[in-house]
Amino acid sequence: MVRNGGRGWYAKVLAAALGVTAVAGLSSFWNAQVGYGEEPPAQGAAAPPAQSQGRKAAPVAAGIAHASDAGARGVNITIDDGPDPAWTPEVLRVLRDNGVKATFCMVGTQARAHPDQVKAVVAAGHRLCDHTVSHDVTMDRKSKAYQSRQILDAERMITKASGGVRPLYYRAPGGAFTPYSRHLAASHGMRPLGWNIDSKDFERPGTEAMVATVKDEISNGPTLLFHDAGGDRSQTVAALREVLPWLKEQGYSFGFPVR
Repeated sequence: MVRNGGRGWYAKVLAAALGVTAVAGLSSFWNAQVGYGEEPPAQGAAAPPAQSQGRKAAPVAAGIAHASDAGARGVNITIDDGPDPAWTPEVLRVLRDNGVKATFCMVGTQARAHPDQVKAVVAAGHRLCDHTVSHDVTMDRKSKAYQSRQILDAERMITKASGGVRPLYYRAPGGAFTPYSRHLAASHGMRPLGWNIDSKDFERPGTEAMVATVKDEISNGPTLLFHDAGGDRSQTVAALREVLPWLKEQGYSFGFPVR
């Protein structure tokens, strides 16, 4: 290895032969190769997260996920269309009170408008899901370029709003998946995410009806769909207050969708 003093001697010789400008360029190259000129990290300091360094997430499977990582008696609570400044905090409170983690499928424009809510979701230990920029339920009939913009722009919006935490899943609005959109999302580390039980809370049928739907359809599969945006979600909050304890009483545990 050439030590620092040796570098100075070589620099003088080269300066005479090549000129100062050439040596400056060579010196910069040399420094880059051996690590000179870089500020070493403070001892014990943690490396910055990969998200903040712009690295692409590792690809995941492109098949639509339904299963829970909590096993055969696991269920996944998923919350769509937010975040919302009025209802996301209410949903977070119910989840916290019941010790449940959920997956929040966020619309890009909502995440951009309410970054404090995105950060609150992450801080509470929940996971993020890309639900496109504008929640276009007809995007399966649109061009690949359009699908790409909807998915990747939303990914960037959500990641920025969260402070660097990427969405781990992609849910097509209204289930409007295409082979292209599934593989695109998966190549960016977002597992396509389906659902098995639709609480129908978007229609506001009443708390009792929503609870009954979950109880009647729980055998359909582990992934439950609720919403924290798109209007008054008081019925959703009330339904979750009943559904979550009931699921525990039935012997279910709560997990995240498989990746």
